[in-house]
Amino acid sequence: MAKISILGGGSWGIALAVLLHKNGHEVTIWSALPDEINMLKTNREHRMLPGVKLPEDILCTGDDREAVEGKDILVFSVASSYTRTVAKRLSQLVAPGSMILNVAKGIEENTLMTLSGILKQEIPQADVAVMSGPSHAEEVGRGLPTTIVVGARSKETAETIQGFFMSEVFRVYISSDILGMELGGALKNVVALAAGIADGLGYGDNTKAALITRGMTEIARLGIAMGGKFETFCGLSGIGDLIVTCASVHSRNRRAGILIGQGRTYEEAMKEVNMVVEGVYSAKAAMQLAAKYHVQLPIIEQVNQILFEGKSAASAVRELMLRDRKIEVPVAQWD
Repeated sequence: MAKISILGGGSWGIALAVLLHKNGHEVTIWSALPDEINMLKTNREHRMLPGVKLPEDILCTGDDREAVEGKDILVFSVASSYTRTVAKRLSQLVAPGSMILNVAKGIEENTLMTLSGILKQEIPQADVAVMSGPSHAEEVGRGLPTTIVVGARSKETAETIQGFFMSEVFRVYISSDILGMELGGALKNVVALAAGIADGLGYGDNTKAALITRGMTEIARLGIAMGGKFETFCGLSGIGDLIVTCASVHSRNRRAGILIGQGRTYEEAMKEVNMVVEGVYSAKAAMQLAAKYHVQLPIIEQVNQILFEGKSAASAVRELMLRDRKIEVPVAQWD
């Protein structure tokens, strides 16, 4: 049995806490939000994850020391915009060599750093790993089967974390390509906004399939230019996560996109979704990275123009459809 703390009391953290408890571990949930901790203590469930009950022996706390000290692993389930703040707050309590697993997704807009990069910068004494894949909290919390990937700098760390999480409903693969995994996880949220916008415009399955396929091409194009592995983008943390985020009723990015496609601003959409919409925060960062690495991201570029420049969704689709004629796979040329 391991002593595990979930840092962040949102729906994903709660789902993982329930999973880890079923695996026989001693689980603590920490949140910086007193109201959230009080809700979890009183109701033993999160309002964003109704029906998923916390066992009574899962400790819910807002005390930093109680959450961090003496734990075998710290699971960072904090929205990307708060990752650095929480890491700074807890850094001095983290013992040298402690394992930290980041399960959130995003890119920091002002630094263009991945979340594991932020954690390594703020908590340099830690052994930082990541987890990603098709894994909506609503389904993981109910024990529905899925498969994900853990990425770490050493095989030993990856296998240790794999052992903590592996169960009959939660299959865990391991990988050394942390960068590729994180880029796939962050950028798929931007493409999911595009997929939602298409749904909001009333487009069909053909449109969705095209967006997923060409969106994955853009993610891989940028990811490979930055040093990620092609195979990672073909796997669970790449195309697997992209499919579920673009198609699922649980996807907050898709839901926000639907509202934007129906005419809302991104601020109005985020307010109505009432959850963090990571794709909005990652969209600008993606374009800055595209400029830095000299790659084209036409779908993600149009999403940025819709979000931040007032472009109509219909105009963006028209511009994408009327781009210059292209070869789909440049390496497959005629003799």
